Amino acid sequence: MILSRRVNTYGQDLLRRYGERIHKIALDVGMTCPNRDGSKGSGGCTFCNNDSFSPNGHTPPTLHEQLASGRRAISRGTGATKFIAYFQAYTNTYAGIGRLRALYGETLAEPDVVGLAIGTRPDCVPAAVLDLLVEFRADGLEVVLELGLQSAFDETLRRVNRGHGLAEYEATTRAARQRGIPVCAHLIVGLPGEDESHYHTTLDTVLDIGVDGLKLHPLHVVKHTMLAHEWRKGEYRPLAREDYIRIAADLIERTPAQVVYHRVTGTAPKDILLAPDWAAQKWGVLNGIERELRQRNSHQGQRAGNPCGLRPEHRRL
Repeated sequence: MILSRRVNTYGQDLLRRYGERIHKIALDVGMTCPNRDGSKGSGGCTFCNNDSFSPNGHTPPTLHEQLASGRRAISRGTGATKFIAYFQAYTNTYAGIGRLRALYGETLAEPDVVGLAIGTRPDCVPAAVLDLLVEFRADGLEVVLELGLQSAFDETLRRVNRGHGLAEYEATTRAARQRGIPVCAHLIVGLPGEDESHYHTTLDTVLDIGVDGLKLHPLHVVKHTMLAHEWRKGEYRPLAREDYIRIAADLIERTPAQVVYHRVTGTAPKDILLAPDWAAQKWGVLNGIERELRQRNSHQGQRAGNPCGLRPEHRRL
């Protein structure tokens, strides 16, 4: 089963443009978040335990060590010889421009690193950061700004203590794309209080604003989070695996073919994952999405341009 036959995946997009396999190495540079350090809030998002996407925890090795470790693991499995440095853990634009220039520059000094993917919040990307990314792109480097929107509904974002709204995402996305910086939006399927109409409207909204890439994630319940308390009390129930697969296929069908899917599912380490248990099974979910699209005789873009809802400001949860 090959998902890229039906979905415009980032791996295949890089292969077309570079003529060889290029893989991302996830990095943790010890950043924090304004929604955790008191600048905008404390405790972070209700679903956030950073260990779910930061295997190095809170005392990360040096950048050189992380790159070396990631390089070895990826090369063994894929034979890739070029990489993108993925600043993943927490908010990777939440620092002074001098520190960011040094961190990004340190990874780009590695001869096999061809670019950067910067994961961050849409309310933490000032003009100086965009200008820095433009400098790297002017040198011919791959640069993608990954913005964690999660939902286009402000009421949902308040409910999960996100600390920003749709307006910040829209402003940052437009500013980045006006400078020629590609934007990849992160969207979560299964947030509390949302149903399929919300997921479709969020996708419509992101496409209407303009976007270059997408990541879909099922919501995980992980240890040491407010969401875990809600789940234990029966106040939150995760999506079933087959429901997620069906919804993901629906969203893929409605996404224009030129938008690149960087991810269509997400996993969490088994030692912190509470629910759903299928969220630890990446390949089972990927194969399920491919199978669903194949059974429909469908592909990305099959139903693009057929919006099913209004923008969030015109809807009520």
